[in-house]
Amino acid sequence: MKAEQISVFLENKSGRLAEVMRVLGAAQINIRALSIADTSDFGILRIIVNDKDKALAVLKDNNFTVSKTDVIAVEVPDSPGGLSKILDLLDARKVNVEYMYAFIERHSENAVIIFRFDENDKAIEVLQKAGITILSSQEIYKR
Repeated sequence: MKAEQISVFLENKSGRLAEVMRVLGAAQINIRALSIADTSDFGILRIIVNDKDKALAVLKDNNFTVSKTDVIAVEVPDSPGGLSKILDLLDARKVNVEYMYAFIERHSENAVIIFRFDENDKAIEVLQKAGITILSSQEIYKR
């Protein structure tokens, strides 16, 4: 169960992030989760949105460089050590976390973390065998 994230490459200059938000807002696209990483020259905005196809189209139409990436939305116990248990499980099976970020809201009694792994299919197999809930694209996009 993979989800798609949109990555937006931004020049590291004043107003570029605001411009992305204006474009998405004008198109009535709701951001469900986001992360931004930057260097001195550029940034990468990673977002999960309610309408990924529309978001890709409007961002491209407004001359942003965008791409899609498979990620996995995982329910994580919202208690001390909850994330550690999941990371230990993945580490024991040699699945590397490339990056992760939190989802905006809780799902049931758990938090939701977005992960990008070096081997997504292996990560899914490990997590499912351990009884860890992985949310479908529909479950995260429609929130």
